[in-house]
Amino acid sequence: MKMKKRSAKAALELIEDGMVVGLGGGETIGYLVDYLSESHKDVKVVTPSFVTEQACVKAGLNLLPLWSVNHVDLSFDGCDEVDQNMNALKSGGAIHTREKLIASMSDRYILLIDESKYFITLPFKHDITCEVLKEAYSYVSKKIKEMGGELVLRPNKSKAGPVISDDGHFIVDVHFDAIEDIKELNNKLNNIEGLIATSLFVGLVTDLIISNKEETYRIGEK
Repeated sequence: MKMKKRSAKAALELIEDGMVVGLGGGETIGYLVDYLSESHKDVKVVTPSFVTEQACVKAGLNLLPLWSVNHVDLSFDGCDEVDQNMNALKSGGAIHTREKLIASMSDRYILLIDESKYFITLPFKHDITCEVLKEAYSYVSKKIKEMGGELVLRPNKSKAGPVISDDGHFIVDVHFDAIEDIKELNNKLNNIEGLIATSLFVGLVTDLIISNKEETYRIGEK
């Protein structure tokens, strides 16, 4: 069985009847949607991802609109990098603001990853993605440059213009040559007016389900 399927199977074992479950985006979450449907567990699902939302509807899961939820029992998601202190970094999906919302209201926020994404310290092989209010773009750019960062408005590969989030905001990618204190950087970015959210997840992840070629194991709460 491929690693992503094993991670999804391990996640399914944590889900109990009566729970409200958060499901993020990505292929592993897609497998979890299928397994959850096959299990016939009595749960309600909330998701930040339109793709996952479509999959849940197709699978016949009980889907709640995100605006109607203020508490989630368990949430499952993926990431590009995560370290031993449970700091995580996302990049491509551009739904991190909604993902953070679900993570914040979850009793446990669990990342499903393969071992290649687990590090002692975040290497920042990927840029930090930020969602930015359109009207604040120039100001946010100025403040990030003052912090030593480089900011690029993410181009839309499907049509002319930049990538726009599901909520109508600019998606920008930010690069820093050296990052010494992740928590401090996260706080500084979040304190810039007009910057809505970064793809750095600090103090939100509670568990990791990690797969390699031989096994799947968990780090975090038991």
